Amino acid sequence: MAIPVIYNLRSVRARWNSAVVAVLGIAGTVGVFVAMLSLANGFKATLVSSGSAGNALLLRSGATTEMNSGISLDQVKVVQDAPGVARGSDGPLVTPEVIVIAPFPLISTDTDANVQVRGVSEKAREVRNNIQIIEGRFFKPGLAELIVGRNASHSYAGLTLGNTVRFGGGNWKIVGVFDAGGSAFDSEVWCDSHVLNQVYQRPENNFQSVTVHLTSPSALQELKDSLTSNPQMTVDVMPEVEYYDKQSTQLTQLITTLGGIVAGIMGIGAIFGALNTMYSAVAERGREIATMRALGFGGPSVVTSFVIEALLISLVGGVIGAVAVLPLNGLTTGAINMQTFSHMAFAFSITPILMGWGICFALLMGLAGGLPPAIRAARRPVATALRSL
Repeated sequence: MAIPVIYNLRSVRARWNSAVVAVLGIAGTVGVFVAMLSLANGFKATLVSSGSAGNALLLRSGATTEMNSGISLDQVKVVQDAPGVARGSDGPLVTPEVIVIAPFPLISTDTDANVQVRGVSEKAREVRNNIQIIEGRFFKPGLAELIVGRNASHSYAGLTLGNTVRFGGGNWKIVGVFDAGGSAFDSEVWCDSHVLNQVYQRPENNFQSVTVHLTSPSALQELKDSLTSNPQMTVDVMPEVEYYDKQSTQLTQLITTLGGIVAGIMGIGAIFGALNTMYSAVAERGREIATMRALGFGGPSVVTSFVIEALLISLVGGVIGAVAVLPLNGLTTGAINMQTFSHMAFAFSITPILMGWGICFALLMGLAGGLPPAIRAARRPVATALRSL
């Protein structure tokens, strides 16, 4: 015979002081847990959204990032004639690119942060069709002109339309601001790849990566087979989405691990709070428990009843904690991309799945805090308790 759940609701209401302490402890733990997961989720989502399913990225064989890759102009020409490459009105949709890191002061702290400057070709906008100029215009080839990402313009001092900045030994005029749909490109600065090579005194015909727009996503294998079988080509061909997904792995794992450690430590405290609440309930309700046992409610029913009570408390705490961090959703912050050592802006991303994980974590804490007192309650001698009535 099961004890009615309404009994547990009345019990929690009667002992609301201790229940509130347990609820707040669980809510705080869940809030930290969900916030850390949303931080990692936002970082990963920002990087992954930089890739397009219709694009392929080429790096030198063995290179893990654009920073340590190298591709010659002769190899770029082979790529342009390869099968599977889409063509526009002006020829193949291929953009060879150059990457450098330049320091710019953050508006928030007035300290320098590494900004990724990407030298691209005129085809970059066609290859990455999610790039929209929202202020000014695109840079003119052959000139020391910059266009800056929306987040970069808001995050760094001096990166505003019409301003002139100096880096790499050259003076650059900012002629446009672009929106990359919330991707990592929003934190970058773009310019002509040939001019960037000249300013940094690099070989004019050397690039670090090549991005290709495919005729269709299924054309990737055809392109890969053609290039890897060519003895002139020493390149790795991968989906652009896959490259940016790998870029996110290291920091995402770090944030998740640290968040798990912090939430685990806080969770231990929350479990002790739940234990204290439930042990107090057992001590105060000795006569009630004995009476229920005498009326025919067995030990398993008592255990189940106390566990349900602990789960009710933890459920309330979990919901409060998950809802409390919702204002963080969409809030922009920044971190160092561990692969490129450049600063990248991204937003917290709280999803229903993350909130569900937070509530499950709360229920787990409730179970850990409620089961030992429940077992103790079920083992109390009935005769001894009844004699005190």
